[in-house]
Amino acid sequence: MWLEILLTSVLGFAIYWFISRDKEETLPLEDGWWGPGTRSAAREDDSIRPFKVETSDEEIHRIDKFRFTPPLEDSCFHYGFNSNYLKKVISYWRNEFDWKKQVEILNRYPHFKTKIEGLDIHFIHVKPPQLPAGHTPKPLLMVHGWPGSFYEFYKIIPLLTDPKNHGLSDEHVFEVICPSIPGYGFSEASSKKGFNSVATARIFYKLMLRLGFQEFYIQGGDWGSLICTNMAQLVPSHVKGLHLNMALVLSNFSTLTLLLGQRFGRFLGLTERDVELLYPVKEKVFYSLMRESGYMHIQCTKPDTVGSALNDSPVGLAAYILEKFSTWTNTEFRYLEDGGLERKFSLDDLLTNVMLYWTTGTIISSQRFYKENLGQGWMTQKHERMKVYVPTGFSAFPFELLHTPEKWVRFKYPKLISYSYMVRGGHFAAFEEPELLAQDIRKFLSVLERQ
Repeated sequence: MWLEILLTSVLGFAIYWFISRDKEETLPLEDGWWGPGTRSAAREDDSIRPFKVETSDEEIHRIDKFRFTPPLEDSCFHYGFNSNYLKKVISYWRNEFDWKKQVEILNRYPHFKTKIEGLDIHFIHVKPPQLPAGHTPKPLLMVHGWPGSFYEFYKIIPLLTDPKNHGLSDEHVFEVICPSIPGYGFSEASSKKGFNSVATARIFYKLMLRLGFQEFYIQGGDWGSLICTNMAQLVPSHVKGLHLNMALVLSNFSTLTLLLGQRFGRFLGLTERDVELLYPVKEKVFYSLMRESGYMHIQCTKPDTVGSALNDSPVGLAAYILEKFSTWTNTEFRYLEDGGLERKFSLDDLLTNVMLYWTTGTIISSQRFYKENLGQGWMTQKHERMKVYVPTGFSAFPFELLHTPEKWVRFKYPKLISYSYMVRGGHFAAFEEPELLAQDIRKFLSVLERQ
């Protein structure tokens, strides 16, 4: 029976591979207007304006109105954010967290805003403090996801822009641009329906052109990985290299290998490490995705409903966001009373990220991004069925929500030139393991430049 299944599957895959081969097509660039009302006939202001993060003590007073519900005995993080530990977080937030100090940290890097397609786009732009003689910096766009922010990159930026002073070779020195996705933090949210990852990719491409970069490198995880993928599909001639630490590559091919991989993994291109990270598939894939994707179903369908509650309660917002920084960092953390949050992050860093959502009131608009991208179903958009033909590097962190084998990545990204099994780390790679991610980005550039 197994032989028949294998032969049928191989034949089916061969047919699928033959009919799914495509030319190196690109997404149409098009144009858009996402601001309120109709587009003005006047030319859009393309100036780049300095921006500074401001703050007020009033922004955290509502923490005191928290209503406590005791957790179930021995529930740890299995029911979500444990309210006993939440009391500790609230106490720290109210009595020890210095928001003004964190704002000073946020303002250490230069912030800017500029209007693109009717939206005020926020970004930080960090240039290297020094360059080796005869070198020019490599422009690198880094894109965050949900529920993260541009702040995720604060610890990796100096490793990329000033490597020599951080114990790294100055062979690769980067000029880093980190925008906020529209509707996140300080980037204006769309006033119109339909604002998805492709529209974001086009806006970020226009941002890079406005900054004077005709060619550049891009890097992302979570939504950032999709946005960067779309940029490579829109303007491949402008993208010198694409580096990802997450990839949305579920397809007929990956489903086939997932079903048969434990028994026939070697024949389907899976390594021993792939099998270790994917199987038993019932627990590590099916149950895991079912357990961790409830939020996604809500945000893909009715984001404004739960968003209204979160936008009205700083404590509810913190619980909703920080629970992801627990489980998505390591699923085993759900067995801990404190969710393991402080094993990898400081409360200062975690609460700074929460404050970027709270003070800007952008949790609802950030959640809408799920409905715009996934609300019409899986594989319904052209870019989902297209491959990516730019040089690609990939970091496979062991505690990512779903492990992505090299064979799967290569199927979507045929020009994959660097694939690394990372020794530790989860979903928020730049935030959790900046040194490892920086090293792998540099490795990718070294391989790319030797070609």
